[in-house]
Amino acid sequence: MSVEDGRSVHEVEHTAHTADVEDALARTFRAEWGRVVATLIRTTRDWDLAEECAQDAFAQAMARWPRDGVPTRPGAWIVTTARNRAIDRLRRSRVEAVKLREIARDLEYDEDCTHSPGDGFRDDRLRLIFTCCHPVLPLNVRVALTLRTLTGLTTAEIARAFLVSEAAMSKRLTRGKEKIRSAGIPYRVPSAELLPQRLPGVLAVLYLLFNGGYTATSTNQGADRSADRSADQSADPSPDLRPDLCAEALRLTRLLVGLMPDQPEIQGLLALMLLHHARREARTGPDGELVPLAEQDRDSWRREEIDEGVEVLEAALDHGEVGPYQLQATIAAYHATAASEQDTDWAAIAHLYRRLAEVSPSPVVELNRAVAVAMADGPEAGLKLVENLAADGELTGYHLLPAVRADLLRRLGRRDEAAGAYREALVLAATESERGYIARRLGEVTD
Repeated sequence: MSVEDGRSVHEVEHTAHTADVEDALARTFRAEWGRVVATLIRTTRDWDLAEECAQDAFAQAMARWPRDGVPTRPGAWIVTTARNRAIDRLRRSRVEAVKLREIARDLEYDEDCTHSPGDGFRDDRLRLIFTCCHPVLPLNVRVALTLRTLTGLTTAEIARAFLVSEAAMSKRLTRGKEKIRSAGIPYRVPSAELLPQRLPGVLAVLYLLFNGGYTATSTNQGADRSADRSADQSADPSPDLRPDLCAEALRLTRLLVGLMPDQPEIQGLLALMLLHHARREARTGPDGELVPLAEQDRDSWRREEIDEGVEVLEAALDHGEVGPYQLQATIAAYHATAASEQDTDWAAIAHLYRRLAEVSPSPVVELNRAVAVAMADGPEAGLKLVENLAADGELTGYHLLPAVRADLLRRLGRRDEAAGAYREALVLAATESERGYIARRLGEVTD
């Protein structure tokens, strides 16, 4: 018996079965990789061993699940297999029996991964996030370690995302792990009194990771170049989208919200990501050119993500402790819920940028405020703020400063000055899409 394409029913059933197994493996990998690695790191204190045993467990699943079927609790199967692999490796290394007993006890699978008020935070993934994001580590190392250990991205994938060689990224990861060992960085969530100091660093890593999803593939500097810019600006990131990194950042932030539901700034960050992510498909045109917010097709924005972002933001604001991510998310919500640029409440956005500058001073925030002021009060008012920023010199080399100045000069009819500013921005722009957009604007004032 055969089906229309000439394959036998058995072949069709086998293909369907294989697809089901592959889907189950992919879902299990996304859900369990971070949990398995985090648990193995806690018990063995060996990062490389933990990753290798987790990889071995998934390799065994790929070999056995098509034959034996997907386990009822695939996550438990993976962690048990990884645990047994770790014990075997340590036994061959003649580790003391007491250590083996300790590992066997500690690697018991906790499907819920919840914590009780009396025990404090117990989820190993939360401990791992704070370990990877310890302030003693350089920022680029924190991001790389977080990606490697909590998402399961390979060294090659991380290297491509941050536009460095695989060898360079491997060295970066190795140095990070060695630093954790040599500095004795504790594998734990900070105490209650230290948490307010450490949490912003974790959130900055997650937001930088999200912005890395929009990092250009046409510059040799990439995400590392923008590390000091992207974490504190709420304007559209560069549109050279890496959806895998955006998705991982969202997933990790959702995880953090679930593990620390009483921290409104985490909810604020999640809301900010969702509101930006909802507009991802409108940020570029058919040929990859940059489409500014005013020209984007708002019908293509993902309304379900906007609704979720607004809902998460409202929950965060209910706590009454408004931080920088909540302020940025509120700005993003004004943009995302406005019917058009003309219907946007620019005065409210300008006020929010002023508040943001008070709680998180940054020249990039001031540049964004200048844009909002220009929209609310006219280009002359915005240009005064931009000229002050240029005089300060803190944004020297940042292409958006001359780009914004050029746009305001264009709106004021000062075409020659606008052309000069566009040329300056064109030299500084890091991506092809940015350069293409600026070149188009330059052509408008020089024709």
